[in-house]
Formats: sequence, C-alpha cells, structure tokens
Amino acid sequence: MASAVFHPRPAPPPAPPQTFARAEDRARLTPSSLVALRALAQAWGLTGPEAAVLLGVSESSWDRIKAGTWRGVLSQDQMMRVSALIGSFKALHLLFADDMADRWVRLRNSGPLFRNLTPLEAMAERGIPGMIEIRQHLDALRGGL
Repeated sequence: MASAVFHPRPAPPPAPPQTFARAEDRARLTPSSLVALRALAQAWGLTGPEAAVLLGVSESSWDRIKAGTWRGVLSQDQMMRVSALIGSFKALHLLFADDMADRWVRLRNSGPLFRNLTPLEAMAERGIPGMIEIRQHLDALRGGL
C-alpha cells in the first residue's frame, strides 16, 4: 500500500499594501468609508469643524457627507485619513471594553507623542503623519506590533 505524500502549495505572495492610488479602489471604497466615518464621528462626538479638519475637507463638504448627500469620491489623501482614523477607532475598542474607547481621543496626554495635546488635537495639528503615528501607538499598546 503506497502512502500519499503531502506537497503543500506555496503561499501566494502577500498583497501589496493599500495605497488608495487607484481611482477604481477609491470609488469602490468611498461609500463604506463614509458610513464608517460618520459612525466614528458620532461615537467620538466630533464637531463639524473637527470632522472636516480630520478628513481634510471644508465644513460645508463635511455637512453634505454627514447628511449623506455628498456624491464625490474621496481622494488618496482623504482615504489615508479615513484608514488611520478607523484603525485608531478599532484599536481603541480592542483596548477598552467601556466608554473609554470613545472618550480617550479627548483626554489630554502628556506622553512624548502628544506633548500635552489631546489625541484629536494632535491628529488635527499633524495631519496624516500624526494620524498614522497615533494608530501605530494604539496598535503597539494592544500588542499588535
């Protein structure tokens, strides 16, 4: 009786990181990104000006996005912002099982990454690089890095 020999298939190459450079990807991802962003803005209690700055749009554009009447496609820059914000939101909800997950962004932080700013202030002040740093910080806190 011959025994079967197992030959594992090689793993497929990893997918390249999402850069949101392709217009088709942005068009496909914009509707769900905006749904998530509206939920995040509500959970974090963002004001219109805060949400607009974080997304990199005018306040009037944010008002249309919030109302669900904006029909555009997010830019690569805006998609990176949404990705970093949603990643931070997810990390916070993995770290904290209570309302601290949504309150944390408004708490003043004396750590070197924040320099006595709230996380929201730090993200607004430093834009995408600050948003990514904060997301990485949160991922590291939860043991994801």
